[in-house]
Amino acid sequence: MPDSEPLYLSSNIQAEPLIDHWYAWSHLIPPATAARNITERHLKIMDSYLNAPQVHAAAVKNPKMLGGPFIDYDGKRLDEIRALRDWTKQKRANMLELSSAIAELDNLLKSSAKGFALTSLYDSVPAPLRGYAELIYDLNNNASFRLIEPLLYRSKYHDTSTQSLMLSRTESDERPFVLSTPRLEDDESVHLRTPFEDENIDHLFRLKQHPRTFHEILDLVPNIAEKDRALFRSFFTPQAPRPYQPYEGTGVRWRYFGHACILIETAGVSMLFDPVVSYGYESQIQRYTFDDLPDHIDYVLLTHNHQDHVMFETLFQIRHKIGTVIVPKSVDGSLQDPSMKLVFEKCGFKNVVELGEMEELPYKGGTITGLPFFGEHSDLNVRSKIAFLIRAGRHKLMFAADSCNVEPRLYEHIVREVGTVDALFLGMECDGAPLTWLYGPLLSTRIDRAQDESRRLSGSNYEQAASIVEMFGCKEVYVYAMGQEPWLNYVMSIKYTEESRPIVESNKLMRACHARGIVGERLFGEKEIFLN
Repeated sequence: MPDSEPLYLSSNIQAEPLIDHWYAWSHLIPPATAARNITERHLKIMDSYLNAPQVHAAAVKNPKMLGGPFIDYDGKRLDEIRALRDWTKQKRANMLELSSAIAELDNLLKSSAKGFALTSLYDSVPAPLRGYAELIYDLNNNASFRLIEPLLYRSKYHDTSTQSLMLSRTESDERPFVLSTPRLEDDESVHLRTPFEDENIDHLFRLKQHPRTFHEILDLVPNIAEKDRALFRSFFTPQAPRPYQPYEGTGVRWRYFGHACILIETAGVSMLFDPVVSYGYESQIQRYTFDDLPDHIDYVLLTHNHQDHVMFETLFQIRHKIGTVIVPKSVDGSLQDPSMKLVFEKCGFKNVVELGEMEELPYKGGTITGLPFFGEHSDLNVRSKIAFLIRAGRHKLMFAADSCNVEPRLYEHIVREVGTVDALFLGMECDGAPLTWLYGPLLSTRIDRAQDESRRLSGSNYEQAASIVEMFGCKEVYVYAMGQEPWLNYVMSIKYTEESRPIVESNKLMRACHARGIVGERLFGEKEIFLN
């Protein structure tokens, strides 16, 4: 392959963002939640694996244990896991101190804050949090603290040297579960050590459409070790991708990319919701890939801060195409609800806009309205969740993601304000994992098992979904965000059967819609609809 030949980044090159070898999801970016995940998830999983590797090897083969805290290396690579654990304890000692300080402060407030002034307790705040935490009460004298997130990002607890990309060629959808298995280096991967905010990442992924010679590529992406250059070069091809066909009609085209990822296009504007995009390789499942995205995406809209909706693996690869990122507002300074705006800005996204409940953002040809989003967060005080109502010409589409209709009167109020909608997109993963599956590392006190099982990360069931459909007078109903696509297994660890409750409940909704003359479909793989 001559050095003068223009090369494209191949469509099947997987790029996993990592933080200290762990898959980077949104709670590993903010210092406080990152610290808690290091001590209460990563170190505990590694210790468990080192103590009983064969237990882990057996668990990952058991379908009932999918998504559990088990490392998927078949009981092997113990020396590497031990080295990573010991390195973490040594090099990230400051994060271990921050995690301990958070638990200590929580316990201090439980034992000492009795409704009287909190002023005297500031001297007892653990040293790592002094000046970074305000002590507060709610209106019922329950004490808590508010973190000053912008300052924490400017402290020693935010270290971008922890960040990297692991590049490799992929030919299938199979990967170890990201919350439980660290990514170790091997002979088939190139570990690109660069902060997420580095523009070199944008240079790299522009090469999917804009070729350069290999010499120019090495200038654009200078952090490739000499030993990795031959493998890195094999990730490129002289073959141009198939050209993207933009929508040029007078109406609206929407395309389903899998899970909760929908691309809406009009003649002048493109919007991408909860981006999760598959790589391009041979598969029995029809799917859209990165080649099916526009050269410019005016708006990327994020519904909530869960790892299957904020997918940095996709987002970093399209960052150079994005005009504006729209995120919901958070509960300012709460541990369980870090600012999504700050997360995206610290990851190198330039134009990040917070949209509040019932706030409206105009665009050429329509409006974007933020709608309240109840449920699916285990009853925690999490505000960074929002549904979107899109007015595109005379069409109205509502993207409710995992919103759970636990209080139908909410939607009565909303429909009174915004009217009926033409098409509803709604998640119905109505079992959901328990509270501790995702938020466990943030808890400083062990929760009762029965309480944990009762507080689940679940979306709407049939009755709840049918109520939304009826109230909004929907002409079309699409169930999505179910985690069914195999290219989501490494994030979701969900494998349904026809007897699985989410399938049974969504089938029931589809039958009810069809009986009433409403278009209804549970989306899977890819889908394209034109609205004239």
